Amino acid sequence: MYENVVLGIANEAVLTVLLVAAPILGAALITGLLISILQATTQLQEITLVFVPKIIVVFLVLIIFGPWMLNVLTAFTLDLYSSIPGLISL
Repeated sequence: MYENVVLGIANEAVLTVLLVAAPILGAALITGLLISILQATTQLQEITLVFVPKIIVVFLVLIIFGPWMLNVLTAFTLDLYSSIPGLISL
């Protein structure tokens, strides 16, 4: 019985982490892909050309999606804390 509860909580936690990390990872992936295509076409192989735009895009995504990410994490935490009394009676 307790194994199902723990696995359910772990499953929900992993899904929440994936949901929160998806905008940042997606933006970094698309930015890296576009920069790589630009480097391949121009044959410009500068290392900092990859990192600086990625850092800027990740910060912009954090500014734009930050409140939503905080709301998702807060909702997960509140749901987890509100389910504690029901877990004790198991």
